[in-house]
Amino acid sequence: MFELDIPSISAIVAAAGVLVGVVYYVLEIRHQTKIRQTDLIMRLYSSYGSIEFQEALWKFMAREYKDFDDYEKQYGWAETVVIGTFFEGIGVLLKRKLANIQLVDDLFTTPIRLCWEKMKPIVDDSRKHWNSPAAYEWFEYLYNEMKKREQKLQQAGVKNG
Repeated sequence: MFELDIPSISAIVAAAGVLVGVVYYVLEIRHQTKIRQTDLIMRLYSSYGSIEFQEALWKFMAREYKDFDDYEKQYGWAETVVIGTFFEGIGVLLKRKLANIQLVDDLFTTPIRLCWEKMKPIVDDSRKHWNSPAAYEWFEYLYNEMKKREQKLQQAGVKNG
């Protein structure tokens, strides 16, 4: 039969202690990552709620125009840049997995959809006009990822992510 002596028991207890410590550390790192991602998105949400951003958003959403030239002539680019840059940043964070798509979806679904759909014709024309095919590529990525998520949730029969 197998007999355990005190040094063997001590080694087993020490190994189990190291294993428990490693598991705890991994779980703590995951928890801290979620906290940092949540903090980042909530700080962005605070910027989104600022008077400056909301004024830019409402001005942009109320605009009517025929085409790129008409838009540029009537309005310039200030509000478009404020909105586009904001959502561009969220798109980069999402692409780099520094933002949780569910949290982004919960807080920004409607403005992402409405802003991109209204801004897309301007962005497409500006990409051609300024020979800048990457203009707002991360905003577009963000919109596309949100659409994919929405489709997956609909297929799964989930009403709210």
